[in-house]
Amino acid sequence: MTDKKFSKLDCREIKVGMRFSAPVFFDDGENMFLGEEKTVKNYHIDAIQRWNIKYLVTYGHLVSDGKNPVPASLYMLEDLDGLEEI
Repeated sequence: MTDKKFSKLDCREIKVGMRFSAPVFFDDGENMFLGEEKTVKNYHIDAIQRWNIKYLVTYGHLVSDGKNPVPASLYMLEDLDGLEEI
């Protein structure tokens, strides 16, 4: 894992149309789920539901489109420094 500070994203709060300022990774912090500034599509939601993914991680933040506020519950306030390196 890199020295970046990751935040957990609760997958129940991920919605179609969301964008993040940095890549979004699976819980290992290595394998990318969504690229920087890429929009969440229906197939992304389907994948995290099908694979029963509980959370994703990012070192970025949600990019607001100006219409929808960022849900406060999206970011789980949990320190990820203890994640094991694979």
